[in-house]
Amino acid sequence: MRVLGENYHRDLGIRSYPLLVYAMAPLAALVLQAWLPRLLHGYTWFDLPLVITIYFALARRDPIQGTMMGAGMGIFEDALTHHAIGANGIAKTVVGFLAGSVGVRIDVDNFVIRMMLTFLLSLLSGAIYVLIYRVLLGIDQDWRGLDELMKAVGTSVAAMILFPLLDWTQIRD
Repeated sequence: MRVLGENYHRDLGIRSYPLLVYAMAPLAALVLQAWLPRLLHGYTWFDLPLVITIYFALARRDPIQGTMMGAGMGIFEDALTHHAIGANGIAKTVVGFLAGSVGVRIDVDNFVIRMMLTFLLSLLSGAIYVLIYRVLLGIDQDWRGLDELMKAVGTSVAAMILFPLLDWTQIRD
């Protein structure tokens, strides 16, 4: 059995980033997600807080950190928008946990795998969000499959742009 040593993070492929990146990337994603729908007349075709949640959960390969990141991003997103407080929080918490869990089990440095995961987790987030509104809140929320599909594609495209930019900021050994 191998003993974990000083190269533990490098052996597992866990990435680290400057503290400024951890603070500014989520903040920028939240502000843009709250501000862009006003410019685009009510609807955006991407979910930037979800992209940031997935990225850091995959990069850190830690389900607990992914869960906390998803919960924080979702709650703050709800606070900045007209959504019920906690609906996005629950959806992004589940997505953060799943992304962190997948990051532990498979190699997520592959660009195609990251995009497929982002697409699938975006669809899952939308489904959980609608389920929360229908079941927990008792509010009639329609599942708009085509809109959710387009949002998942848009989120994946946003991830194609943001993931390499965030990879560039990581601390190298």
